[in-house]
Amino acid sequence: MPAPASRNLITDVPGLSVGNAHDENLRSGVTVLLGDAPMAAAVDVRGGGPGTRDVMALHPEGAVQEVHGLCLSGGSAFGLDAATGVQSFLREKGLGFPVGDARVPIVPQAILFDLLNGGDKNWGKRPPYQDLAYAACEAACVDFDLGTVGAGYGATTVNLKGGLGSASARTADGTTIGALAAVNAVGTVTVGEGPHFWAAPFERDDEFGGLGAPGTFPADATGPRFKGGPGENTTLVVVATDAKLDRLMLRRLAIMANTGMARAIYPAHCPIDGDVVFAVSNGQKMLPDPIYGLSDLGSLGANVVARAIARAVYEASAFQGEPPGLPAYADRFKGGDA
Repeated sequence: MPAPASRNLITDVPGLSVGNAHDENLRSGVTVLLGDAPMAAAVDVRGGGPGTRDVMALHPEGAVQEVHGLCLSGGSAFGLDAATGVQSFLREKGLGFPVGDARVPIVPQAILFDLLNGGDKNWGKRPPYQDLAYAACEAACVDFDLGTVGAGYGATTVNLKGGLGSASARTADGTTIGALAAVNAVGTVTVGEGPHFWAAPFERDDEFGGLGAPGTFPADATGPRFKGGPGENTTLVVVATDAKLDRLMLRRLAIMANTGMARAIYPAHCPIDGDVVFAVSNGQKMLPDPIYGLSDLGSLGANVVARAIARAVYEASAFQGEPPGLPAYADRFKGGDA
C-alpha cells in the first residue's frame, strides 16, 4: 500500500500552497489553496444543503477551464464573501482569466456552518471573511498547521471538536495525491464514544493515534447520530494531484474521492449537510494509462480523504474561554489512549 508522501499534506503535490487565518473571538476562519500556476478543477457535491460560490465555472461545459485558487470558509452564507478576499490578493498579482485587458481571478468556494459555536458573531456592518481570506493568502506556504485553524477553527462533529486535516500519498508510478478537509460533520468521525476512528483501516504511520479498529463495534455505534439541524453541518474537501487530468477526469476523481467521506464519517451525504469535494490538477505528470491510472488514483484518493478527515479531529484543540464547547479528541483520549 502506498505510503504518505514527505509532509503528509496536500502540499506534497508540487506547486501548491495553503494558507489559514482565523479569529479566536469569532470562532471562525478561512483556508485557501493557491497554485504556482492556474489549475484544472472539478467538483462533486453530495450534501443536501451546500453553500458554494462559482462552482458553475467548474462544470464541463463551462468556458473557463482553469481556476486560480480555492477557498474554504466558516460563516455559513456570510462566509461567501471570503472568495472576494482571495480575488483581491490574486488581482494585485496580475493573475486571473483574461477578458481583454482585464484579469478576473476564478476562485470557487464552499462554506460550512459555525454560527452557533459560541463565538462573537456581532461583526457590525460587514462580516470579516474577506479580510480573513486575504490574510490567509498572505500566509500561504507548503507547511501549515492542522486542527483548530483556518476554515476548521469553528468546526464541530456530534461528539468532538472538528477541524482542518490533510494527508497525502503516492501511487506506485510516483503520482502524488493529497487531500485537505474542513470537518464540520453531521455525524461522528470516531466509533461510538470510544477513541477508534472509522477511517482506521486506511491510517498510515500512526497519523491519528495508531489504535486501529475496535475489536468489536458497540451495539449503538451504527445507530446514526445527528448534530444540529438542516444547514448546520458540512465537510469540505479539496483533492489535488500532479497527474495531468482534464475536467471530465477530474470530475471522476472527485466522485471517487468523495467515497472517503463515507469511510471516515458516519453517516455522510445526508439531506442536512452540505458535503462538497473539489478536485484540482496542476498537470505535471502523464498517467501511464488513462483508465486504469485514473481508477488507481481515485481509489487512493478516497483513502487519503478518509485519513485527512480523521486527522482533522485528531489534531483539533478545544475552544479557549467561555462557552467551552465540545471537548477535543486529545482531551478525551489523551492523544489516543482510552
